[in-house]
Amino acid sequence: MTPQPHSAPLPLPPRLVIAAPSSNSGKTTVATGLMAAFRAAGLTVSPHKVGPDYIDPGYHGLATGRPGRNLDAYLCGTDALVPLFAHGARGADLAVIEGVMGLYDGAAGQGELASTAQVAKVLGAPVVLVVDASAQSRSVAALVHGFASFDPEVRIGGVVLNKVGSDRHEELLRAALDEAGVPVLGVLRRTKELFTPSRHLGLVPAAERRAEAVDAVAALAAHVRAGCDLPALLRLAHAAATRSAVPWQPPVAAVPRGGRPVVAVAGGPAFTFSYAEQAEALTAAGAEVVRVDPLRAEELPEGTRAFVVGGGFPEVYAPELAANAPLRAAVAGLARAGGPVWAECAGLLYLARALDGAPMCGVLEAEARMTERLTLGYREAVAVGDSAIAAAGTRTRGHEFHRTVIEPAAGPGPAWGLRQPRARVEGFVRGAVHASYLHTHPAGLPEAAARFVARAARAGTAAGTGRG
Repeated sequence: MTPQPHSAPLPLPPRLVIAAPSSNSGKTTVATGLMAAFRAAGLTVSPHKVGPDYIDPGYHGLATGRPGRNLDAYLCGTDALVPLFAHGARGADLAVIEGVMGLYDGAAGQGELASTAQVAKVLGAPVVLVVDASAQSRSVAALVHGFASFDPEVRIGGVVLNKVGSDRHEELLRAALDEAGVPVLGVLRRTKELFTPSRHLGLVPAAERRAEAVDAVAALAAHVRAGCDLPALLRLAHAAATRSAVPWQPPVAAVPRGGRPVVAVAGGPAFTFSYAEQAEALTAAGAEVVRVDPLRAEELPEGTRAFVVGGGFPEVYAPELAANAPLRAAVAGLARAGGPVWAECAGLLYLARALDGAPMCGVLEAEARMTERLTLGYREAVAVGDSAIAAAGTRTRGHEFHRTVIEPAAGPGPAWGLRQPRARVEGFVRGAVHASYLHTHPAGLPEAAARFVARAARAGTAAGTGRG
């Protein structure tokens, strides 16, 4: 359900940014563990992730019981960061924001844009720097001093030392940081018990290993609770700058004549990549949003007039998706009947004729396959023609994140023209179908949900959409 819109500013809650000098330092361990530990202490914790990552927010959601939310200045614009944060953190006692890459790393060649440092500055939030101390002792002081002094507007409130080997190692690290005048807010010892499995695009999403993920989050909470000074971290969060903001809200549309059109949104283990704001935007635009798991459901929800299928790992579940022929036929029937379909990345593959030889929905005259090459990066995009989500000439920003290719890369009516890493067109617009590799955020493409729902309302109940 979409929260009631607010037009008056709300105070931002106490908040911490969990950052690191580089990737693989332990940010996710510390951030997720803190979220779960503070929740266990009775606080309502709002989870946030800098950047376009979909996987970490899934673990954040398990840790807090609230949707994990992203803060990305490239996708949404710098001016949207605080409103999006206020929207997600409404009603929370504390917000924990996990950074991306190294503290000062952002969109390539664009300064601080989309970096953790930028988010910390915009939110007025103190930074806790997580340092992998496994191969250093006194040098840690020089490292932390450099990060603390690089940008005076970024406040490093303390350090959590990760992968500490022994009591003696801890003594040396603490002594060095005492010389540097930076508080040590936690010391986490090396452990093999917190292993989270990974594969070709990072951690395995929490939705694919629910029971194990719940146990992993509980273990992270215990690990962080034992090694971190939670009262000191909470005091630091309360020392964040006093700020207020009008929360972000999607455009609100009147309920269409004939009632809210049912918009089925793919979920389940194969399709885990979506922003929480997308369903909220669709609801605000007048839709009744109903989740459907393409691995298990043999028909679209009753009365479905439109289908949204986002990112995920269909390549991992290709045999199971192929085996669900009734749902594949229902999706194809919806598209043939003019029902709007909005597909991004994994959704694009699901609409193809086949993925690695396994039959998919056949909505698109294209074949998809896995490759060894990772395609990753921010993109500037322009809509080549009118579609169910954008008018011709609409400009937006998005990102790509996949190890697959689709041939052809674009249909006779492409979805987007892109500038990076080279000028090209990609994706497919065919009738009311819009399918592309590009991931977009509702705050960066604000007209899309209303346009899509209006198209669904005009489409009427289509053939092949369940019992309706």
